[in-house]
Formats: sequence, structure tokens, C-alpha cells
Amino acid sequence: MTPPLRGIVPPILTPLSDPGTLDVAGLEKLVERLLAGGVHGIFALGTTGEGPSLSQRLRREMVAHTLRLVNGRVPVLVGITDTSLEDSVSLAKFAADAGAYSAVHAAPPYFPLSQGELWEFVRKLNAALPLPLFLYNMPGLTKVTFEMETLRRARDLPNLIGVKDSSGDMNYFHKLLGVARERPDWSVLIGPEEMTPEAVLFGAHGGINGGANLHPRLYVSLYEAAVAQNLPEIRRLHAEVMRLAGAVYTVSPHRSALICGLKCALSLLGVCQDVPADPFRPFDAAQREEMRARLKMLGLLG
Repeated sequence: MTPPLRGIVPPILTPLSDPGTLDVAGLEKLVERLLAGGVHGIFALGTTGEGPSLSQRLRREMVAHTLRLVNGRVPVLVGITDTSLEDSVSLAKFAADAGAYSAVHAAPPYFPLSQGELWEFVRKLNAALPLPLFLYNMPGLTKVTFEMETLRRARDLPNLIGVKDSSGDMNYFHKLLGVARERPDWSVLIGPEEMTPEAVLFGAHGGINGGANLHPRLYVSLYEAAVAQNLPEIRRLHAEVMRLAGAVYTVSPHRSALICGLKCALSLLGVCQDVPADPFRPFDAAQREEMRARLKMLGLLG
């Protein structure tokens, strides 16, 4: 039985030089930034990485270059979420050949699946994969939740090694922890960064936090404080996380503000270009100047 993956595993941004071209130089800088910040793994092609918006060609390029650049220094998880089981498995096979640690799949979006249909999808996917599998609970985007009975059934799948929850519902998360106790090899990771310390205090194994793209050491330090149950340090670092999120994710009123905000911030820091995948658009000149001012306020830009 392998031990569960623990720590901060950032959902790495996908740097682009135009909507269809990977910014490989920017990706290298971003990978080195994350590793220097002490992260415990990297999750490619997640929501923050705009995985569902990328072509199959670009997804494969991102996977291949990320694994080449990481070069075994930390585990790399690869998002394979798709409406097509065949395409999900094909991408997982590519990722496995490139050296990925595991695949990650959310509920297939678009059709409103029943729990029975969702279970059948998970069962078939798990059986076809060449990699261990994380389930990704993201009902805000998929409109389908992995209910507890479905997760209980999934406990019998030996290839399934964990769950990432981005529901933002702590009641759900506590129930998930209860289900996972029957599988001590499962890793339970939380997405919303403001909830990471609470989740870890109650038994979660870490966080898949988008803000770690910008300030990895802050999120790693918060996780370490939670593991040590150092409440004064948790409060101090959590306030910093909330301050960062309040500054970076609110320059634009749109829901794309998180992704576009992080890309704009990192471009101002000289890490990568600020181009998002279609249909999103980069911040305009006024928004870039606002972001510059906010990064200076946060002490991230001189």
C-alpha cells in the first residue's frame, strides 16, 4: 500500500504565447519557481491550467514539457477530464509514457449524469487507465457531485488513490474524510485555498491551490503550519493568503479573473506571458496597471 500524496500541489498555469502556442520558456521559469518554493507536486491541465480549453495537441505538449522540466523532482498529476472516455484514456496513456504520477478526472461535463451513470464511467475509466486515478469533485463547473455512495463504491477500486474536492462545502469535505478513512492509501486534497488549513487540521493531506503559482512558499508554509497545528502561525499566514486572493483575483469582475489575474501577475514578474486560452482575454492596459499596483502593495513587485 503506497502512502498518500501530501502537501501543496499547485494546479500549474499553462503559459501561452498565443492561444494555440505553448510558452515553453515561461513554463520552464514557472516550474522552477514552484520547485524553488518547496511544492510537493505539480498538477498539469487542471482548472487553473485551463485544461478543458486546450486542444488535444496542446494538452500533450503541456504534459510532455512539464514532465521533462520537472524531471522526476516531484510527482506530476495530469488532468484528463473530457466528455469522451476514449480521449481521456488516450491522454492518460500519453502522460504515463511521459512519466506522470497519476491521472485526474472530474465528472464528465455537459450531460447531467445520475450517480449510477457516474459510477459506471468511473469504473470503466479506472479499468482502462495505465495510471493511478484521482477523482476531482468540481460541481461548480461540471454540475455533478461525486456523492458519498459513489465514493464508497469507488473505495473498492485499487487503482483509485485519492480525491480532490473543490466544492467549497466543508460539510461535504468532512463526509469525504469519513469515507476516505477506510482507504488509508487515499490522498484527500482540497482546492479552495482559503480552506486549506482547516482541511489539513481535520485530516486532509494537502491542497491543490492556484495561488501557489504566484507565491508557492506562502502556501507551503501555511500547509506546514497546519500540519504542526501551529495556530498563531496559521492565522498569520492565512491572513496573507486571503490578502493575496483579495488583491489578485478581483481586478476583473468576471469569473475568469482568477486565471487571467494569475497570468497577468506572473507576466509582470517576468515569469511567463499573460495570454489565456480562448475564449478568455488578457487584461487590458488599465487592468495591468491596477495589478502592478496591487503586487507592489503585496510586496511581490518592487
